[in-house]
Amino acid sequence: MTRTKEVMKVSDGSLLGDPGRTPLSKKEGVKWQRPRLTRQALMRCCLVKWILSSAAPQGSDSSDSELELSTVRHQPEGLDQLQAQTKFTKKELQSLYRGFKNECPTGLVDEDTFKLIYSQFFPQGDATTYAHFLFNAFDADGNGAIRFEDFVVGLSILLRGTVHEKLKWAFNLYDINKDGYITKEEMLAIMKSIYDMMGRHTYPILREDAPLEHVERFFQKMDRNKDGVVTIDEFLETCQKDENIMSSMQLFENVI
Repeated sequence: MTRTKEVMKVSDGSLLGDPGRTPLSKKEGVKWQRPRLTRQALMRCCLVKWILSSAAPQGSDSSDSELELSTVRHQPEGLDQLQAQTKFTKKELQSLYRGFKNECPTGLVDEDTFKLIYSQFFPQGDATTYAHFLFNAFDADGNGAIRFEDFVVGLSILLRGTVHEKLKWAFNLYDINKDGYITKEEMLAIMKSIYDMMGRHTYPILREDAPLEHVERFFQKMDRNKDGVVTIDEFLETCQKDENIMSSMQLFENVI
């Protein structure tokens, strides 16, 4: 499947770089740049593929979608507000909404849906745990369901946000218990879930101890005051100063 080939580009399944390997910037002779807002980049995202595969044909009346979205939000300016909140165009939002409505008629996405999506796109591994963590990162209020508005705001950050926005979102993903700190155990749990999802079809083939080795290296860099936890400030400062980590942000979308 082409998705497997795309995923193989992420050689160690990491959201935060690949210690011990050559940074992308050195491989390509260019510095990290903010991703361009291209449709091709958008279509590499699992969640976007899932939504758009259910979207109505492009020839359908887009004004209907805008009206429906406004009704759901109980505000006539709903679509305009979302366009202002995100970096998606009006047409992209309409397509995303059509697909979202087809897949989730109730207007909500639950955790089981996330697990189904990622099991389809990563059949070579076990995506259950990663889908659980990712769902919790999208589910900001912790009520077990994600509205369309929250869904596209999160996607906008992950696919088209600034470096600072993406890193803050990544911190939230790693901060599993949402106490404002990342522990080594939390980072290891996320890394292991990504490795499990990638399965054995990555290149080079992953060793069993790779997640722990990866976490040990990163935690040593990030835990500046050696108190056993990483704060948001330590996380942002370390990530933005580390070339390996920054270059890997280009690959962030491959596991979203």
